[in-house]
Amino acid sequence: MSSECQGKSTWLELVGKNGHEAAETIERENPNVHAIVLLDGTPVTRDFRCDRVWVWVNSYDVVIRTPIIT
Repeated sequence: MSSECQGKSTWLELVGKNGHEAAETIERENPNVHAIVLLDGTPVTRDFRCDRVWVWVNSYDVVIRTPIIT
């Protein structure tokens, strides 16, 4: 689905990085999206939006999944 969205859509290189710094990088590299940092296990909506990236972090604020447009 992310192929229909504009700009970069996935950030594998941010896994293992600080979540808030990752969110800043995502928004800098694709100004069409809003990166939202969430603790792993937080309930989220399942609808697809080209302007949203979930940044999943553990309790140490470390990115644990590849951020992608969701």
